[in-house]
Amino acid sequence: MTQVKNIEDLADVKKLVDNFYGKVREDAVLKDIFNNVIQNRWPEHLEKMYRFWQTVLLGEHTYYGSPFPPHAKLPVDEEHFNQWLKLFFETVDEHFTGEKAQRAKWQGERMAEMFLSKIQYFRDYSITPIS
Repeated sequence: MTQVKNIEDLADVKKLVDNFYGKVREDAVLKDIFNNVIQNRWPEHLEKMYRFWQTVLLGEHTYYGSPFPPHAKLPVDEEHFNQWLKLFFETVDEHFTGEKAQRAKWQGERMAEMFLSKIQYFRDYSITPIS
């Protein structure tokens, strides 16, 4: 059984990201989308995710950029976001507890809602997002 603890440092962020994306890469609903887009660039993607969550959860500003544009044209809908959230919450709860774990889940939920809404908007109005 995995020890459940607070998210305290970059090692914890890496544990969260690595375990989560390990599940995504095997998930029947998500794996083809992620693997087709990321292909052999998983190390770079994981590094970017470490920096994003390090910034969000630890307040160490290492992520620069806009997280939405790379997702704007993905072939995803509500089912995909629901599955992403299910796996993300499951991963957080398996390994972590406390305020930062709750913040991670809150932030994940906000991002899923925002990304889905923006993707649907861009599709509905045939608009290309600004990168």
